[in-house]
Amino acid sequence: MLLTVKALTKSYSGAEGPVPVLRGIDLTVAAGDTLALTGESGSGKSTLLHLIAGLDAADGGSITLAGQDVTQLDDGGRAALRRESVGIIFQQFNLIPSLDIAANIAFQARLADSYSPTSARELADALGLGDHLQKYPDQLSGGQQQRVAIARALAARPKLILADEPTGNLDEETAGEVMTQMLALVAQTGAALVMVTHSPRLANQMSRQLHLRQGLLA
Repeated sequence: MLLTVKALTKSYSGAEGPVPVLRGIDLTVAAGDTLALTGESGSGKSTLLHLIAGLDAADGGSITLAGQDVTQLDDGGRAALRRESVGIIFQQFNLIPSLDIAANIAFQARLADSYSPTSARELADALGLGDHLQKYPDQLSGGQQQRVAIARALAARPKLILADEPTGNLDEETAGEVMTQMLALVAQTGAALVMVTHSPRLANQMSRQLHLRQGLLA
């Protein structure tokens, strides 16, 4: 099993004390799985993704990713695990404005020491970016920028891709196109994909769906 989450809990400080967000999450994801996480705003979907990625610390429970217990790693260990095993796709793209598209795509792979010019070019071509590699993020449309973010995540050849509303800023038609391309490329790499989405239509394209409600998965 690539990812195993057991009894995961997380609370945040509120005006009247701790506010529970995750109340004991159990989750498994195998290599090649595609999983949609759905739920109302504020239900903890993004929090769960951040904990899996090691971007935040859990209060209790365990997260085992690629054989390592994320909850037992220090900041450096979590950063290394993200470099080597995790690709993250954000709703806001998070491209580096001072780098051209080719350098943005290569960025994560270079950090992970897994950069392949051939693979990066193939990803760019598959996502319709081949003619835009010398441009900068502000010269591209929203849909094109999201394709760059997907290429950047995949170029490092991660074992797990975490996507937080990756098409949330796109119109429905563009979102559908980007999602189709992303799923095809994920299938080619053999990576697992866990995606937070509010869209039932996009969730239905995934192999599994889980709904987060009141801090628990169903």
